[in-house]
Amino acid sequence: MLPLGIAPIAYGYILETFSAKRMLQVAVVALGLFEIAFALSEAYITLLSLRGLQGLLIPAILTSLMSYISARSTHANIQQAISTYIGITIIGGFLGRFLSGLLSDAFGWRFFFLVLGLGLLLVSLLLRNLASDAKPNFAKPKKKEILSVLKMPVNARIYGAMFGIFFVFQALLNFIPFELRTLGEGFEGTKTGFIYAGYAVGLVVSLGASRLIKWFGSQPRAMLFGSIIYLIAIQGFHFQSYEAMFGMMFVFCLGMFIVHAIASGYVNALASKHKGIANGLYISFYYGGGVELWGPSFQVLCMNMVGGIGFYMYSRL
Repeated sequence: MLPLGIAPIAYGYILETFSAKRMLQVAVVALGLFEIAFALSEAYITLLSLRGLQGLLIPAILTSLMSYISARSTHANIQQAISTYIGITIIGGFLGRFLSGLLSDAFGWRFFFLVLGLGLLLVSLLLRNLASDAKPNFAKPKKKEILSVLKMPVNARIYGAMFGIFFVFQALLNFIPFELRTLGEGFEGTKTGFIYAGYAVGLVVSLGASRLIKWFGSQPRAMLFGSIIYLIAIQGFHFQSYEAMFGMMFVFCLGMFIVHAIASGYVNALASKHKGIANGLYISFYYGGGVELWGPSFQVLCMNMVGGIGFYMYSRL
């Protein structure tokens, strides 16, 4: 997770100079090869090193995708375009967790990474059919322009709030399998993966993001509503019951993805220029919140505090 929090800033800067399509193609091929290498490796240090390299490539893909979609969209439809993209990543997040559990039960943990690597190589062939994105700007932006994007009050609050919200989200998702084991009902593999079914609500939310904005009257109000749901849902995980956790996951993901789907599009709508930098900073703060430097137990203790900070920041937009 650490490279995911650092690398997007550099990629956002690079995308101001080079083609998002070209970076996307190269990164997907490289990630596919690293996934296959991961599946075939034995030594722990090799596995750890490959995960680090994957962490450097994933933000290149995410930043390129957001910049490509932003460049190919009009100002009128950019919010819905980015929200739809977020919806697809949500489905990918669920399928990754669910299928890894399912396939590891049947074939062992290595099989899923092999399938993932081959799938990425297949996708890389399809990327050749993408239309060219906006022409590269060969006049590199100055470093102070990165700071100027970050210093915009609205951007700073959104980035800070997303850091806190994903800090809580990642901690809870990582901690749940350990909590399920304490229930003593043999929750492994498929059973554990199925609890993430709440992700499905994220697709509905993302596709309906524009309607939510119209309903609440503005992006900040819609995001504030999502953060309220998010804070309430966190309290529901205190119940030591699989059924309660399973149901609460839908509410938890509902709040999370209302905020995420709208915030990502809002940042793009606000960025009249340097969209690559704006997207890179968004992804950096987002995934930076998931870096577990202190372990999941510390993050669980901070859940309500950080969630409250995120709520406050959205209330100030």
